[in-house]
Amino acid sequence: MVAGKTVCLRRLSRGDRALEVRFNRFLGHDKVTAERIIESWSEGTVAAIEGRHVLAIQDTSEIHFNTTPQRRRGLGEIGKGNNHGLLLHPLLAVDAADGACLGLLSGQIWTRKGRRTTSHDDRELSDKESQRWISTAVAAKPLLTKASAVTVLGDRESDIFALYASSAEQHFHVIARSMHDRKLADRSGLYEASDAMAAVDRRAVQLPARAARPARLARLELRFGTIELARPQSKFLHHLPKSLPLAVVDVREINAEADVEPLHWRLLTSHDVAGIEDAWRIVQWYKQRWIIEQFFRVLKTQGLKLEDSQIGTADRLLKLVAIAAKAAVITIQLLQARGGGSQPLRVAFDDGEIGALAALNKQLEAKSKRLKNPHPPDSLAWAAWIIGRLGGWDGYPSSKPPGPITFKNGLEYFRAVAAGWSLRDMCMP
Repeated sequence: MVAGKTVCLRRLSRGDRALEVRFNRFLGHDKVTAERIIESWSEGTVAAIEGRHVLAIQDTSEIHFNTTPQRRRGLGEIGKGNNHGLLLHPLLAVDAADGACLGLLSGQIWTRKGRRTTSHDDRELSDKESQRWISTAVAAKPLLTKASAVTVLGDRESDIFALYASSAEQHFHVIARSMHDRKLADRSGLYEASDAMAAVDRRAVQLPARAARPARLARLELRFGTIELARPQSKFLHHLPKSLPLAVVDVREINAEADVEPLHWRLLTSHDVAGIEDAWRIVQWYKQRWIIEQFFRVLKTQGLKLEDSQIGTADRLLKLVAIAAKAAVITIQLLQARGGGSQPLRVAFDDGEIGALAALNKQLEAKSKRLKNPHPPDSLAWAAWIIGRLGGWDGYPSSKPPGPITFKNGLEYFRAVAAGWSLRDMCMP
């Protein structure tokens, strides 16, 4: 999938009907489940996180598949009920220091089984989809034992009191963007309290491009302080603490252009925020959330085009999504590694592939005595340099770095070479 930049089984098979049939049999096998594929996501990631402060970034994306009333493929409603598809909620490990994508850790993929008749307020948290924010983080916790620190990070949907309480129990930190004007322990409002905080600093911050918003330099004003967040009144939350001490970091854009919606983040965090630099650090960490949005774009419109899949049943689509998620992460890792970085080689390649890479690197370096792979041979950047060269990049530092198409071409070539390399020691009778 990474090399072919597609999830279409027919295109991946390159006209080999027998191979296409094997792909379909794999997806249809009872012992192949989405849950077991998700368990394999963390292979390579666990080693990469050792000694790092990990931002455990999670989000939910709707995967829309075209259906008709006669062919729903077993898919439930998404959006406002006018589309059908699956929901993907991954947790992505990112290095807090440099934004390097370390890999997937845990997640959930599901399709809805019809509309709920019981109102949202009359259901236990365990019976709500929002439970995924807590259960996904808890599932990742045993995989993060070698990290120096863990911060679970999410957008407005993750503004859940039970998640803040869970972070204290599970001994990880949390950063979430506020969705609700929550009550504080003194019965005042969160937004009233943050608005009353004094503005203490201003900085220009580069905002990455997102859907319907180009990249821009935003001038932000900073406020921060401590709060005591009150437990919501729901009868299902009485087992949680009556209040939780948190910090709030409020950044709002000033002097925005007339046609631009000003940015305003109220970030709630369990981290201690003792000064201005601590507060800006929280903002910087929250900015790394864009990586998971890039992950979804690679998975869908700008990469693997997952939503174009014509596989006929929801069960097989769930498995396909789980496999494609791993392919999307490897794509991002290779793109990030173009200019260097500290990501380990084994995040994306196994022993056999590493052997093939070493042979190719020796060959590529021999073609030009002045052109050497500048990266350590145990780094993903070393592999990215080789793959880029195979795809047509000239390798010179003064040249534009290889892009997605160059990597696609290089990976296609490498896949064929690696297949041959795996047969090098076979003894023919």
